[in-house]
Amino acid sequence: MWRKSSYSGPDGNCVEVAFLIDGNVAVRDSKADGRGPVLAFARGEWNTFLAGLPGAEFRRR
Repeated sequence: MWRKSSYSGPDGNCVEVAFLIDGNVAVRDSKADGRGPVLAFARGEWNTFLAGLPGAEFRRR
């Protein structure tokens, strides 16, 4: 089941996330309407990514 943020605007341009049965996490762009590429991450990789968000570790420079 794909999920997107409740903060997503009405135009639907956002990232969707699915938690897979095997423990991995899938990510896709909602604009592609299910037809675009999907990135898959191990649960540990996803947790590391989430941990870096509050500190702005991924901010553009």
